[in-house]
Amino acid sequence: MKVVLEKRLEQSLKAQIGLPVLSALMALVFCGVFFALTGKDPLLVYESMFSGALGNDYGLSETFVKMIPIALCALGIAVAFRMQIWNIGAEGQFYMGACAATWVPLNFPDLPAAVMLPAMFILGALAGGLWGLVAGWFKTKWLVNELISTLMMNYIAILWVDYLVYGDWRDPNGLNFPLTAAFPDAAMLPSFGDLRVHAGIFVVFIAAAVFTVLFKSSRWGYETMVIGSNPAAARYAGMDIARNVLIAMFISGAVCGLAGMVEVSGIVGKLQHGISPGYGYTAIIIAWLARLNPPAIILVSFLFAVIHVGGFMLQTMGISAAAATMLQGAVLFFVVGTEIFTGYKLRIVKGGAENE
Repeated sequence: MKVVLEKRLEQSLKAQIGLPVLSALMALVFCGVFFALTGKDPLLVYESMFSGALGNDYGLSETFVKMIPIALCALGIAVAFRMQIWNIGAEGQFYMGACAATWVPLNFPDLPAAVMLPAMFILGALAGGLWGLVAGWFKTKWLVNELISTLMMNYIAILWVDYLVYGDWRDPNGLNFPLTAAFPDAAMLPSFGDLRVHAGIFVVFIAAAVFTVLFKSSRWGYETMVIGSNPAAARYAGMDIARNVLIAMFISGAVCGLAGMVEVSGIVGKLQHGISPGYGYTAIIIAWLARLNPPAIILVSFLFAVIHVGGFMLQTMGISAAAATMLQGAVLFFVVGTEIFTGYKLRIVKGGAENE
């Protein structure tokens, strides 16, 4: 007798929705035990965390501010992941997009907003897209593993931005801090009243809507799905795999580059060292947890933003803000654990017969 783990061809909607929710609750219980062992009331900890992120206009605004770049990077990653292309370079593409967008206000500070912002959008997307395209070209030309190339290119992009903000682009009036001069008002995305949430949120929803349509209703979306699930069948059907890989990597990088542009134009107002606290890496987890579904990516990004913003409230209780990262990791751990129930089934093989 032996036990065989077999991938399910179909998954029930109840399992797809219920088990991830259950796993999130299990993560809360797991972390609650940890808080209790440190002498804190888990209920008070969670109340402080979620009320800080959702309990008032400021907290809700900050949650959306964190959600915007994470969701855009996750949407970009999802494009490549659908084809089983493992773009781990969202962080570098984010940096390159932010860098290219910054070039416009630094060199043309007197442009009107009607020209400035579109130029920043275009250059940000183009820089991120080309950065992703380089890795795609390596893959199609020399079969270079994109996991390695995109990951290594992250460091090149980050250090390139550091080179600029510590060097030629450093603000001479910035008291020697590694940052550029502040952007003019024309280079800043409009915000809502006195809150920091900005027009970049519309970019998130538009991108999610566009990808939802493309994934479900376009020939390109169908080809990416077929290539990702069965490259041999795609090649037999005459699909140009190399061309689709390049297109997917360019689009993936372009959306991540837009995330960088939106961050510098919507929040920071300058390019500086450490412009991203790891948005590109968090986005990888989110895209996977959301099963590459654009609307689900927005929801999961919002949840992670709530945890991130709420984590800062924990410091008022004497708990490190790193506890928020622990909670995010616990959510991932339990979701991965429940994947065996949603994605696979057990077969018991005994005496030539099989039983589920």
